[in-house]
Amino acid sequence: MRRYGPAALLLTGGAVLRITLLGDLYLRYVQAGLRPYLIVSGAALVLLGLVTAVLPHHDDDDGDGDGDGDDSDGDGDCGPTGHAGHVGHSHGPAGPRVAWLLTLPALALLLFPPPALGSYSAGREAAQRAAQGVGTFPALPAGDPVELTVAAFSSRAIYDSGRSLKGRTVRLTGFVTHGDDGAWYVTRLVVTCCAADATTGKVEVRDAGDDVLPADTWVTVTGTWRPRGALGSDAAWPPVLDAVTLTRVAQPADPYEKP
Repeated sequence: MRRYGPAALLLTGGAVLRITLLGDLYLRYVQAGLRPYLIVSGAALVLLGLVTAVLPHHDDDDGDGDGDGDDSDGDGDCGPTGHAGHVGHSHGPAGPRVAWLLTLPALALLLFPPPALGSYSAGREAAQRAAQGVGTFPALPAGDPVELTVAAFSSRAIYDSGRSLKGRTVRLTGFVTHGDDGAWYVTRLVVTCCAADATTGKVEVRDAGDDVLPADTWVTVTGTWRPRGALGSDAAWPPVLDAVTLTRVAQPADPYEKP
């Protein structure tokens, strides 16, 4: 541990600083507001690794005769804590040789940052909708198409008794996921704090042509809401959008929506 611990700290701290200072990669994992804390944490890990690396270390078996290998009874036995007690162990003065494996996750994080969550994460999660009752929503901005998040469109489609989506053209951006029945959805993951608490919002897209888009393809869809099911019921979910235009787009720097 004494040999490889500093390396693990430096690599982990360097990885954190890389994703926060050299771009927007950190947005794959946490909210933008957490960036200062990541910078401080990464710098602290690097500093701790440097300090640990330069401080002198004293090993137990440095031959200083402090009693660890006491042979006062003259029988040649170094005792349970002396050199004889180390027979068969796979470590030397610097600790277990397998400790170098601790550096591998940190090195992987530095060189190969994990991608943002996508269709696999969305497909594993059951439909989780906010525990809200049917009611009226604030009026939508004037002018069409109106830009909405997938979560906002879903909430209005399922719970808005004022039917604010009726007759409006909306624009949604998200990644493609597929259903078992051949349907496909424009999907976004909603993050409250970090990727660990992500929940899924999705909207079924119809009349978008015969092309089957691969999962995780990012698209912007413009269309109109198709009502279905009673408000607040399971039959109303997922909501449906009749597509008018469909455009492939690049993944945004921040791939997650906020609640």
